[in-house]
Amino acid sequence: MALVPCQVLRVAILLSYCSILCNYKAIEMPSHQTYGGSWKFLTFIDLVIQAVFFGICVLTDLSTLLTRDSGNQEQERQLRKLISLRDWTLAVLAFPVGVFVVAVFWTIYAYDREMIYPKLLDNFIPGWLNHGMHTTVLPFILIEMRTSHHQYPSRSSGLAAICTFSVGYILWYGRRERET
Repeated sequence: MALVPCQVLRVAILLSYCSILCNYKAIEMPSHQTYGGSWKFLTFIDLVIQAVFFGICVLTDLSTLLTRDSGNQEQERQLRKLISLRDWTLAVLAFPVGVFVVAVFWTIYAYDREMIYPKLLDNFIPGWLNHGMHTTVLPFILIEMRTSHHQYPSRSSGLAAICTFSVGYILWYGRRERET
């Protein structure tokens, strides 16, 4: 079976996220030396979530290509688990956190740039990297949702998972703020 465009696209998106993460981590910024480093920024956490999600997508595609028509029920069972993990990650983390980061960043940026992305950061973060972190997330995730079929978790379990993530981030971030 030949690779289809959505499989190639997933590899390209994964490589772009890896490039963005590597370039971001290579930047010497004072805030990276404080408590939590890059992990205190929801943007960075979102980039990691997106990279992990698209990594799972690529792994799922490879597994599908390798196990197709094998007749091995154990391999097919493992593939179904991987597909379930991919779908759960999309529904619970990749989509909601990605849309939140893009929408909140650009809304606050339009209202008052200095509040969320001071001009001082232009000295550290090039414009293309800013857009890689705050813009490309939305079209990439929308393309994924449009080009692939996904089974979504129940509303209650999905809401419970995203609420757990959100409360955990707020508690961790709030702890950091009290210490500084």
